Amino acid sequence: MKHLLYVLLDGLGDLPVKSLGDRTPLEAADHPNMDSLARKGISGIVYTVGRGIAPESDVAVISMLGYDPAKTYTGRGPIEVFGSGMVMDNGDLAVRCNFATVDDNMNIIDRRVGRSLSTGEARVLAETINQTVTLESHPATFEFRSTVGHRAVLLIKSEEGPLSGNITNTDPAYQRMEGLGIASANFVNKVMRCEPLDSSEEARRAAELLEEFTRKSHEALKDHPVNLIRRREGKPPANVVLSRDAGSRLPDFQHIKDKYGREFASMVEMPVERGIALLCGMDLVELPPPTGDQAWDYKKRAELASELVEAYGAVYVHIKGPDEPAHDGNCEGKKRAIEMIDKHFFGNLDLDLSENVVAVTSDHATPCSLKAHSGDPVPLIVSGGNIKNDGTDAFGESQCAKGSLGVMIGQEVLAKIFSLMA
Repeated sequence: MKHLLYVLLDGLGDLPVKSLGDRTPLEAADHPNMDSLARKGISGIVYTVGRGIAPESDVAVISMLGYDPAKTYTGRGPIEVFGSGMVMDNGDLAVRCNFATVDDNMNIIDRRVGRSLSTGEARVLAETINQTVTLESHPATFEFRSTVGHRAVLLIKSEEGPLSGNITNTDPAYQRMEGLGIASANFVNKVMRCEPLDSSEEARRAAELLEEFTRKSHEALKDHPVNLIRRREGKPPANVVLSRDAGSRLPDFQHIKDKYGREFASMVEMPVERGIALLCGMDLVELPPPTGDQAWDYKKRAELASELVEAYGAVYVHIKGPDEPAHDGNCEGKKRAIEMIDKHFFGNLDLDLSENVVAVTSDHATPCSLKAHSGDPVPLIVSGGNIKNDGTDAFGESQCAKGSLGVMIGQEVLAKIFSLMA
């Protein structure tokens, strides 16, 4: 049986950039190792959730693993809470959060605190919120946990009955469409009031509790010593908590081994990907902590992935690299991130392509011109085993659009790859 290495490069897809010669960052980057895979394989393009949908990462990953988000998705909050090791019961409210920077009128200056908030600073701020904020609009307790950098999760437990995740976001950059989290194309950059989306008591209580948490945590943060120091150093303060994608129950995914007949290992770092992997039944492989030397970190992950492919029927790897510079509008930074991944991750893979298949694609497009997720398709290459080249000679959006796999939807991708491996 041939084994699969399935790599999702976060936010890889893009649009042509004038400063890059009307090429995308992927097309402009030097990536000989991924090009080599393309020349040995076949390609196509993927609308990761559906045409015209600009998905959040969780919805996109769920789809790219072959599940239907419309049937399984219960909100990003529950997934990240679970991935962060917190205990959630049905009827609890789980919310994904960001530390952010606002002015005195709650206008948002930076949704991610300039990406400069350290995990250590965030942990101190979270401890203060947990120690000083009390919810009084309804009898309830909460746990607020920082995760990585500016990211955090919130879990609220009500003492007077269940809560509903059918509430609006306070983060204006994302909205809910038919229960799914999607990026907003146009929005007012101001902290939004949390409102119930139905007339139930469960939704009303949840919205009032989250609104109270937002207001009181802002009071706890605005003059916090961490933020006073950050201001003196010319850094934006982390003085508000934005929330989105609430949910009140965990998703119920079919076990991935039952779905594909293979044991999966996962190499993922962020809480949302950890949560999805665990809830799907994958073995979660603990990664060595980042050293600050990205080349070394990618090399070690490539070595680990090569070992895991020998032991498992499939290995899912999620690499964050390209997404963050794209959100900052930094097309040169995105290009460099792709080159680093190619050289130090793909360049250090030790796999026999006659016995293994490598598939490389993305969870969504993050065009640098938009600084946000978009509904554009992402490229896909599948190489190894008995697969013969279809004429693809480079890994890029325009090349893959001509490939024999054609245009696919995310839910179709893994099943198609396994059919090619049969």
